[in-house]
Amino acid sequence: MDKRSDLRLCHFGTARRRRWWGLRRRWIYIYITFTFTWRMLGVFKTNQEHDLCSLTCLMKEGLHAVLQTSNNTTVPDKLSAEHYKSAETQVHKDLEMQTFAGPVFAGLRRSLDITEEEYQRSLSSDGCYLQFISNSKSKADFFLTNDKRFFLKTQNTREVAFFLSNLKAYMDHLEKYPHSLMVRFLGLYSIQIPNKTKKYFIVMQNVFYPDERINTRYDIKGCEVGRWTDPASTGNPVTKILKDNNFEGKHIILDKQRSWLVDQVEIDSAFLRSLNVLDYSILLAHQPLHQDELDRKHSFSNLSMHTVKPMDQDSPAEEDPPTIPLLEGYSARLASDTIDSGLDHVQNTGEHSGHGIPLQEVNRTDAELLEFQAHHRRLLPNLKNSVHVIDGPKLRYFVGIVDFFTVYGVKKRQENLWKSLRFPGRAFSTVSPATYSQRFCQWVKDHTK
Repeated sequence: MDKRSDLRLCHFGTARRRRWWGLRRRWIYIYITFTFTWRMLGVFKTNQEHDLCSLTCLMKEGLHAVLQTSNNTTVPDKLSAEHYKSAETQVHKDLEMQTFAGPVFAGLRRSLDITEEEYQRSLSSDGCYLQFISNSKSKADFFLTNDKRFFLKTQNTREVAFFLSNLKAYMDHLEKYPHSLMVRFLGLYSIQIPNKTKKYFIVMQNVFYPDERINTRYDIKGCEVGRWTDPASTGNPVTKILKDNNFEGKHIILDKQRSWLVDQVEIDSAFLRSLNVLDYSILLAHQPLHQDELDRKHSFSNLSMHTVKPMDQDSPAEEDPPTIPLLEGYSARLASDTIDSGLDHVQNTGEHSGHGIPLQEVNRTDAELLEFQAHHRRLLPNLKNSVHVIDGPKLRYFVGIVDFFTVYGVKKRQENLWKSLRFPGRAFSTVSPATYSQRFCQWVKDHTK
């Protein structure tokens, strides 16, 4: 073989090595970036090196067994008092799993269009749970399912007892106001591991799902003392949940949808006041709307006009049809029974695909509109987490009310007295439920446009 051939082979081998090392460096960069991003969000895989790996694996295994059994159970159309008190125990290997008020939560999942199969798939997928670490003062452990759709949060016995005693009231509130901003709890369980303390945990919807474009989150209580988080600290693997004082000077820009949000917060906080609780929060985040989402909002305004017009176009001019705030600007369904994803086909082609409804059928009768208003419904975006999503003119907001298990009992009354002396004239969180509710609602009014 001559020198020229040797040079060609050498050059070929060098080029292949360059391509290989370039590809390797690229994959290393992607892996490091992905891992760093998750760490910056305070989300960690509970893999074999994680302290809570054993617990989360057993939780997932126990839930898989429990849900496999419940999938074959028919959800009752009407719930009885016994359903709310039910506590089913199931032994799986060495684990003892308990499901509390199973039929109640199954009915709630069904009302949210969450099938038992996808609920089970999310909670017992092959991937590890993700531990969520934040600067919250809560001593509970937080986990995310691998798809980030559901949160699992450990609860103490007092919180479990309080929630179960008020579960009927909670469900009644959601039935009356199906678009309530209160977080949806989807299941309550306990796990008994041999030689370990029994752990209770609750499954809830992730208010910030999907979160791919969210980079700032807030926890709002409507007060000032202790409500600042330093957003600039680095090197800390904790999700920075910003607070009230971080939000000063900013506003939630909703335009025509502001009145709905303000009213719904008042409705939800009045319910929480009736439970004698305080210290609940609004979880808040936002992300820019993509251009295609903005286009859909604008094109949908014509449909909104159809929705508020009466069926009889010849009705007298002085008989104005009932108007509903928030009809303009949404591109999805009217409650759970009006508009679904098939609407795109109707708008684009004028034909009915079989999955949506013809455009003319969106016209509502006066009785239906009044019922729509009575339940304080709104047009929901076509998302799996739609009750917690509200679109403004330029931003999509994620809003949910969480952490409503703190009762204003003797301990909190004493804390209120101490803080009154410690912070005279300042707004702190430990106040009576009536004061807390009023201040909570006022914050929303003052910070929305």
